Amino acid sequence: MTIRPRILAHRGASGYCLENSLEAFRDAIRRGAEGIELDVHTTKDGGLVVHHDPVIPGLGAIAAATSGAVSSFRLSNGEPAPTLAEALAAIGDAETWIEVKALPEQADQTLLRTIDAAPASGRCAVHSFDHGIVARLGAVRPGLRRGVLSSVYPRDPAALMRSAGATALWQDWRLIDAELVDAVHRKEGEVIAWTVNDAGAARRLAALGVDALCGNYPDRLRLG
Repeated sequence: MTIRPRILAHRGASGYCLENSLEAFRDAIRRGAEGIELDVHTTKDGGLVVHHDPVIPGLGAIAAATSGAVSSFRLSNGEPAPTLAEALAAIGDAETWIEVKALPEQADQTLLRTIDAAPASGRCAVHSFDHGIVARLGAVRPGLRRGVLSSVYPRDPAALMRSAGATALWQDWRLIDAELVDAVHRKEGEVIAWTVNDAGAARRLAALGVDALCGNYPDRLRLG
C-alpha cells in the first residue's frame, strides 16, 4: 500500500510568493503544507538570515553585512529578509528543515539557541550540502534531527548519512529509485525528495515509498 508522503514547501510556497519570505511561509501553511524548508546564511555580526543566495541583490554579500543592514533593506515584496527567529515564529508548529548554506563554527550556538526558542523546537531539523557542518552540529547536539543533501546518485546512501550522523537523505527527485529508498529504510532513515513540482512525479515517488516531498507548489503535491 502506498503511504502518503509528508508535504514540505520548498522555501515556502515559492511558486506563488517570494521565496524564503514570511509571506511564502504563511501561504505554504494555508495551502496545506505540513512543513517548510528554508535557507540560512550568517551576517558578519553573527545574525542568522533566511535567504537562499549568499548575496542579496541591491545590498551585497550577507556575510559582509550587519544584521541591521539586512533588516533595514527591503526585498521585492516589500519585506526584509527574515531572521531565522522571525521565520520560525511565522511557521509556528509546522515541521521545519533549516538548510544551512554556510555557518562559521562560532555561530553554532546561535543557531541552536534560535531553534530552542522556536514555537516547535522539537520539529526543527537541519540539513546541508556541507555534510561537515551537519556532523559538527550533531557533535554539539546529538539529539538534533539532521539530514544530508545529495544531487548525485549515492553508491551507498546509508554510509553517506552515517558519516554525518544524519537520519534523512534529501535526494534530487530525479535520482530516486526503489533501490535507494529500500537502502535508506533498511537503516531506519527517511528519504525526502526535492524539488518536486509535478503531480505525476509526486505519485511515482509516493509509490516508491519516499517519506516526504518538497516542492514550490505544495498544493500540487496532495495525493488525496
